[in-house]
Amino acid sequence: MEYKNLIVEVADKICTVKINRPQAMNALNTEVLADLDAAFDAIASDNEISVVILTGEGRAFVAGADISQMSTMNASEGKAFGVYGAEVFRKIENIGKPVIAAINGFALGGGCELAMSCDIRIAASKAKIGQPETGLGITPGFSGTQRLPRLVGEGKAKELIYTAKAITAEEACRIGLVNKVVEPETLMEETLAMAKTIAKNAPLAVRYSKEAINRGVQTDIDTAIAIENNLFGLCFATEDQKEGMKAFFEKRAAEWKNK
Repeated sequence: MEYKNLIVEVADKICTVKINRPQAMNALNTEVLADLDAAFDAIASDNEISVVILTGEGRAFVAGADISQMSTMNASEGKAFGVYGAEVFRKIENIGKPVIAAINGFALGGGCELAMSCDIRIAASKAKIGQPETGLGITPGFSGTQRLPRLVGEGKAKELIYTAKAITAEEACRIGLVNKVVEPETLMEETLAMAKTIAKNAPLAVRYSKEAINRGVQTDIDTAIAIENNLFGLCFATEDQKEGMKAFFEKRAAEWKNK
């Protein structure tokens, strides 16, 4: 499938999605969101893809939502834009495959929110990350007020949103907003290495693990344990569980069937 604002490539079970609107610092407008929406629908239904890498072309991961589009919106239009962005990001968060954000540069506003919808974030040392919306007279609109405190804690999230200040990749790593910081020239190499490590494991087991975490953190510990128990049990109905344990005893690499 062709996309106006994305470059999508698949190799060795890893799909790389690159936002390709460098003239606008990859700012998110309705067209970019629609491309992401369609791309992640296609990725979800492709059993040959085990892991997704999301990154940006040029100097930015995503510099934010498109201010030129937002500047003329009224209240109902603004809400609709926020609802659509939140729906697309929720789709990315809930897709049954791990998604790694390779933050190559600015990840501000909607870019920070997009990165937070991914499972894992690896940032180049030059990256700047933050939620500058209050300096523009708006709140974060693509679920930033909800995901940021879940990642870094309520107090730090309020500080970042209220001050509208961007932070360095190193500071983002220190507070738990990103997992790892690497040099810019090794960003994709390091991200691909992690993706390949994940892709070596049973796809369904990784998918069930993601589901257990995503659902479990939203509820109480007893309900969360019950969610894990159920998904753990489902693993034993898969061919991959049989293959994985057989391969262990035979001291060889498993050949996953994804079923």
